[in-house]
Amino acid sequence: MQLFYNPNINSNTTQINFDKIESKHIVRVLRKKEADILKITNGKGFLFDAKITIASDKKCIAVITNSEQKLKPWNYYLHIAIAPTKNNDRIEWFLEKATEIGIDEITPIICSNSERRVVKIERFEKIIQAAMKQSLKFTLPKLNVPIKFSEFINQDIDGKVCIAHCEEQERKSLSKIINPSENTTLLIGPEGDFSPSEIEKALKKNYIPISLGESRLRTETAGLVAVNMVSFINQ
Repeated sequence: MQLFYNPNINSNTTQINFDKIESKHIVRVLRKKEADILKITNGKGFLFDAKITIASDKKCIAVITNSEQKLKPWNYYLHIAIAPTKNNDRIEWFLEKATEIGIDEITPIICSNSERRVVKIERFEKIIQAAMKQSLKFTLPKLNVPIKFSEFINQDIDGKVCIAHCEEQERKSLSKIINPSENTTLLIGPEGDFSPSEIEKALKKNYIPISLGESRLRTETAGLVAVNMVSFINQ
């Protein structure tokens, strides 16, 4: 199934006018023609069938013929707050794979040891959208704007809150503290890890210090291991 994304569709929408770029993709690349059915999600848990009425590579038009609600295939809420990596490709890889596996919310956090402090949020959003469509999911993960670590941990967050770090102190295995169907927020630090001061501040805010295994993982690998571990626990 070829899945399209349009955030502006809702239950009252009757017709969709695709822009020039998407129209060209639909008609010239995918070779769609009049009367063909397109599958479209609004990223809010709905799937729409749209019948093409005008197959022009300059302005493709389709009418909605059916809609149905698609519940998330997982019954938990996972929020990963992760420091952007120095190499932009690595954090983009995390965004893509985490979306494919299943994640609800992502926040880039800027830490004391962060080597990258500016991110292209629009590009991140496009990567997440593409991964949602590729993996045939109908709920788009929420992508937040970057925020400083100190500001993030001062927020009121529902559910279990955890911080993954590499300091030599007592940490619990994530697999041992996560329960099925619960809301979880997990902090993943930058290259060089969280600073001792940041870890101390998180612990004072009742964040649970956790380990993701014996290996020292790259930032993006740690993030993906956490996403996969939570998914596996909820199987």
